[in-house]
Amino acid sequence: MGSRAKEKFSLKDELYNPEKVEMIASEIKEVYPTFEASQFTKETLDKFPTLELKERIYHIRDMLHKYLPNDYQEAVNILLQALPTELDPSKSDDDFGDFIYAPYSEYVTAYGCSEKYLDFSLQALREITKRFSVEFAVRDFINNYPSQTLAMLEACAKSENYHERRLTSEGLRGKLPWAKKLTIDYREPLRHLELLYTDATRYVTRSVANHLNDIAKIDAPLVIETLKRWKKSKKQEPKEMDFIIRHALRTLLKQGNSDALAMLGYVHNPPIEVKKITLKSASVEVGEALEFEVEVTALDDAMLMVDYIVHFQTKAGELSPKVHKLKKFELVKGETIVLKKKHPFRANMTTRTLYAGEHLLEVQINGSIVAKNRFNLSI
Repeated sequence: MGSRAKEKFSLKDELYNPEKVEMIASEIKEVYPTFEASQFTKETLDKFPTLELKERIYHIRDMLHKYLPNDYQEAVNILLQALPTELDPSKSDDDFGDFIYAPYSEYVTAYGCSEKYLDFSLQALREITKRFSVEFAVRDFINNYPSQTLAMLEACAKSENYHERRLTSEGLRGKLPWAKKLTIDYREPLRHLELLYTDATRYVTRSVANHLNDIAKIDAPLVIETLKRWKKSKKQEPKEMDFIIRHALRTLLKQGNSDALAMLGYVHNPPIEVKKITLKSASVEVGEALEFEVEVTALDDAMLMVDYIVHFQTKAGELSPKVHKLKKFELVKGETIVLKKKHPFRANMTTRTLYAGEHLLEVQINGSIVAKNRFNLSI
């Protein structure tokens, strides 16, 4: 870094910046020659310094509405004509496209989520999602026009384009992060997932697994039954089916759900002996790491999934648990292993505020707490 401090990375500036705005302005002007590209760009960028990431999306959407024709269908047709070529169909994962096109789907939702424009708008979303996922924008249509939108998403599930297929699962996720809540029953999309779990594309199957993980938080038995049925069908490659199962069950595994553990071959209360957790120090300062180890001996052959749980102090003086993965392994009868871990307590965490006081550390094996110890965190 030299003498200059490294500039802090800004996601909003990485995704929405002058170059990106100028790019879409140029693309629009190419298909709509009277588009006032320079004025659009200037007015859009003038407000950027005061806006966060999502606010920039909505601001670009509103600027498009100001500078495009008043007629909704004419305006959207211009946006569709200005879109770049579809994302590379030969890829199979992590091809999200360019975030600068997110305002296009927000435009469709804001101005075309109505009975008058429904068919046109749904088809527009299908085109846009081939450049950047419309998983957030489609949710207004699901809530307001469920039967028509679910039918469209069923057609997407059968599409040759894997971005459309992924949209079906991702757009219907009950607990999609940062997204509007859906009002349909969480079981309704299962018929769509039935069309997708056999997909050959990891981008799609990961979404299916994430979708089931969402459902597992409210209906674990349904997810277990669904995964067992899918596995029994043998319609998906065994390796990919195993991935779907592991990824879909990750929350239940952290919770120690015995049925989820059994699906992966981990028996509840395995034949092991565990010595207490040994702490390097019973007191840790923010900026340091809690170092601990635990000794496990197999009384018989055993497959083990080991997690550790840190119970953090909250502002209210209560403890809030967070499960962390430690190790998965097999032990033969009589074998002993010593598991060691350093858990950092970083200052200025973005996901959690640290508070001083007594914390609790637990070790969980195959869903059962087998050892615990307390330590103090000082700020």
